[in-house]
Amino acid sequence: MSGPLKLYFLGVGNASAHELGNASAVLENGDGVPLLLIDCGPTVLPAYLDRYGTLPRAVFITHGHLDHVGGLENLFYRLACQGGGRAVEPVRLYLPSAIVDRLHRQLADDPYKLAEGGRNFWDCFHVIPVGGQFWHEGLSFDVFDVNHHAYRSAFGLALRGQFVYSGDTRPIPEALATFAADGEPVFHDCALHGNPSHTGVADLAACYLPGLRERLVLYHYESQSAAVALQAMGYRVAAPGATFTLGEATSLRALRRVV
Repeated sequence: MSGPLKLYFLGVGNASAHELGNASAVLENGDGVPLLLIDCGPTVLPAYLDRYGTLPRAVFITHGHLDHVGGLENLFYRLACQGGGRAVEPVRLYLPSAIVDRLHRQLADDPYKLAEGGRNFWDCFHVIPVGGQFWHEGLSFDVFDVNHHAYRSAFGLALRGQFVYSGDTRPIPEALATFAADGEPVFHDCALHGNPSHTGVADLAACYLPGLRERLVLYHYESQSAAVALQAMGYRVAAPGATFTLGEATSLRALRRVV
């Protein structure tokens, strides 16, 4: 892996902001090679193919709302039908264990995803249920509860010293005190107006100290005009196609050298 990791945004919109694309980001290595796709809503796979020219090989899902998982069905069909029926290497799918049952009922509890049958939905995926931590590409990721919609229904993702990705959430000061304790940039759900499931800009000042607010990069907002307004308030805002350079990654090999 050469150079620092990067986080590239395929889309940044909430469920109704179709022109901004479904909120989703890709962790890239220093050469721009995709390592991990975060969320896969309906607009994500075409944007991913435009960027990388190939299907994702690994996906982390933050929660089960369709603007974050609706593209998995598209991915299933592409995997199931490519190669003239020959077996295709399954895509690694990292799922917080609390959402596995819900996703199965939403997407996979159907023996005829293909008209002729013969293929289970999960045949195309290497499903890896995860708890508070998982390894991928020699990197140790943290998974943490966020405050969205219902108890333990949604999760954030962090890579120590690199970034925190909130997923859909209300403010989470306790989680960020742990997972953003070393100055990491925090990519955070925020619109102009909050609601019981999402953060609004007024919530940021109410719940986060100035030093943390300076590290926020906002996404999952409702419109381009909202992005302009958030920027006018002094916040950094992610846009579709934006790339953020992160710090140097701690690899499994480096950890072994320290031990």
